[in-house]
Amino acid sequence: MRRTSLFAAALVTAALGLAPAAAPAQDAGWTTLLDGSTLDGWNQIGNANWELADGAAQADSGSGFLVTPESYGDFEMVVQYWVDEPANSGIFIRCADAMSVNDRNAYEVNIYDTRADQTYRTGGIVHLAAPASHVDSPGRWNTYEIIAEGPRLRVWLNGEQMVDVEDSQFAEGPIALQYGAGVVKFRNVLIRGL
Repeated sequence: MRRTSLFAAALVTAALGLAPAAAPAQDAGWTTLLDGSTLDGWNQIGNANWELADGAAQADSGSGFLVTPESYGDFEMVVQYWVDEPANSGIFIRCADAMSVNDRNAYEVNIYDTRADQTYRTGGIVHLAAPASHVDSPGRWNTYEIIAEGPRLRVWLNGEQMVDVEDSQFAEGPIALQYGAGVVKFRNVLIRGL
């Protein structure tokens, strides 16, 4: 099932390198969390070597997270990411503990193509939902759209729906971008409340 949002389509096009991403309209309620020009507004935990380069936040050693100081409950977010083949990363939402983020106290929308157990590989939510299809993402910009609305969690990767599941374990919390291995880059992280 394809997501038909014009905004998501513009970001997918940009992720594939076909055109620049369209900026969301201010009246649409979108807030930019990360635009690649500063890491202000993010708390760093762990020892990942986050830095800014070419309009993105990137890391290639250590282990850790960029964590929002704010909590989010019901929201729609868009995240662009680039990884190399051995990368291990994820987008953690509704984190229960902002100082000790892990896949047991948050929902982890996975970015890990070479995960040993492929059940919760890229596109899935770890321990909760396998992705609907197998997408390899290394070596190019990719776009996640994540919608958390009450217990319903939905995930699209490059416009293709990966997950539509319900779970009420975590209702609200910060968002964290993970660096675990390989080369990981994030840009154009946008959110709006629902």
